[in-house]
Amino acid sequence: MKTEPLDLSKLKVLPLARRHSLTTVEGILIDPASVAKPCSDQMSCQIQECADRIRDARKRGASVMLIYGAHLLRNGAALILEKMMASDWLTHLATNGAGTIHDWEYAWFGASTESVEMNVKDGTFGTWHETASNIHLAIMAGALDGLGYGRSLGRLIWEDGVTLPTTQELSQAIAADPAHPLTAARADLLRAMLEQGWPSGRIAINHRWKQASIIAQAYKHQIPVSVHPGIGYDIISNHSVFNGGSIGRAGEWDFKLLGGAVETLDGGVVLSVGSAIMGPQVFEKTASCVNNLRLQSGRSVIHDHSIYVVDLQDGGGWDWSQGEPPKTNAAYYLRFCKSYSRMGGTMHYLQCDNATFIHHLFQRLQSSLHRSA
Repeated sequence: MKTEPLDLSKLKVLPLARRHSLTTVEGILIDPASVAKPCSDQMSCQIQECADRIRDARKRGASVMLIYGAHLLRNGAALILEKMMASDWLTHLATNGAGTIHDWEYAWFGASTESVEMNVKDGTFGTWHETASNIHLAIMAGALDGLGYGRSLGRLIWEDGVTLPTTQELSQAIAADPAHPLTAARADLLRAMLEQGWPSGRIAINHRWKQASIIAQAYKHQIPVSVHPGIGYDIISNHSVFNGGSIGRAGEWDFKLLGGAVETLDGGVVLSVGSAIMGPQVFEKTASCVNNLRLQSGRSVIHDHSIYVVDLQDGGGWDWSQGEPPKTNAAYYLRFCKSYSRMGGTMHYLQCDNATFIHHLFQRLQSSLHRSA
């Protein structure tokens, strides 16, 4: 049987205005000053310990990394995270492709989230023109300035648009120096401009709800954001503009950027909040690269760091402070716990709603500022 690839140029895409969105900015955003949802005494103690470790890490100049999944954004934590970044509690953010899609949609459209089950049935799931087009526009334009996925999209949202060279300028640059490191990025943008009808010069895109964008707020505060996408994982694949080369290039740069944060992790803190797959998978490879380079130069591996893994799942009923379970125990197959437990330092698992955890953590950190003032 001969299998032919899909011709995505024939997809019927629709404007976001046609979609029934399940969440709105007004409906999700949590006021950082509001009373956080209650949590158990045990959880409260763990969150206080986490806050203390973050405070100590920042005093030493060590990294405090937040690795998060899309639900943290969708649960309304953007305003809280902006306050944490403004207070220098976070030094690096990392998310997946879904985290960027909801981020951009909230910032531009004021709403996000669709019914996967209903929309797959009629072939409309993910086929939203503005989402795929503008995210690709951001990363293709950012690539010409050596920016990865996170900083490219943050810039697009915060600055309300991008500026593109002319197609003639791109063609001339490619012909003049085919071996230039940016030749592939220039060629990808040139093709998209011709096929999608993108004009040269300034393209204005007004983001009326940029306060709901974690990535834009990180760009404002100059906090690095790395995005770790999968090819075909995200709805920006459901459009003729889909370019795996551009996404992969942006993700490659961001993987290296994440490595820079891990390099300064000694005595630091990793917060993995609602990232059951991307976080542990990417972190273990990055940590290995950092240790490899350190050992070659006669330095010690990453040490004295704390890892806090937060998810709604029960952790398999296993006490992860005792190390990982045997292969005969089902908890062994919980990647979001097992991988982090192997990363040196001390790993803590907290079964908690992600926005509730962040809300309590922020308020504990702020209270420590008031006590020291």
